[in-house]
Amino acid sequence: MTMTRSKTRSAARLAAVQALYQQEMEGTATPQLLHEFHHHRLGATIEGAEYHDAEVDFFDDIVRGALARREEIDGAIAGRLAEGWKLERLDRPMRAILRAGAYELMARRDVPVGTVISEYLDVAHAFYDKKEAAFVNGLLDSIAKTVRGD
Repeated sequence: MTMTRSKTRSAARLAAVQALYQQEMEGTATPQLLHEFHHHRLGATIEGAEYHDAEVDFFDDIVRGALARREEIDGAIAGRLAEGWKLERLDRPMRAILRAGAYELMARRDVPVGTVISEYLDVAHAFYDKKEAAFVNGLLDSIAKTVRGD
C-alpha cells in the first residue's frame, strides 16, 4: 500500500510531537532521540499500536529545528498566553504540540499556514478536548500572522 505524502507528513508531525515530549521529560540528546525514533517508533508496532511510516527527513527537521530554536519558539508562544499565564503552566504534550507547530510556521514556508494549523489541530484532538484544540488553533494562527504575514 502506498501512502500519500500528507499521510507520511501527518505521521511525522505526530512522531515529532512525541519526540519533543520525550525530550522534555527525559532530557534525551537530539542524536539519540532521533536514532531511537528512526529505529523503534517510525513505522513500528508498539503495544498493538501501529505507527505509520513517517517522512523521516520532515520528522528530523521538525525535531531538530524545534529544539535548536526552542528559546525563540517559547518566546513566541509565551508572548501569546493570557495575562498571568506562563509557558510552564501548560502541560508537556501541549508545549510539544505548540513548539512543533510554531517551528513549522516559522521555518517551513513550503508548507501552507492552513495545512500546518489543521495538522496540529488533528494532533491536539488526539490528546485533548475541543477547548484545548481551539487554544492550539488560536495560538498557532496568531504566530502565523506574525511570522508569515496576512
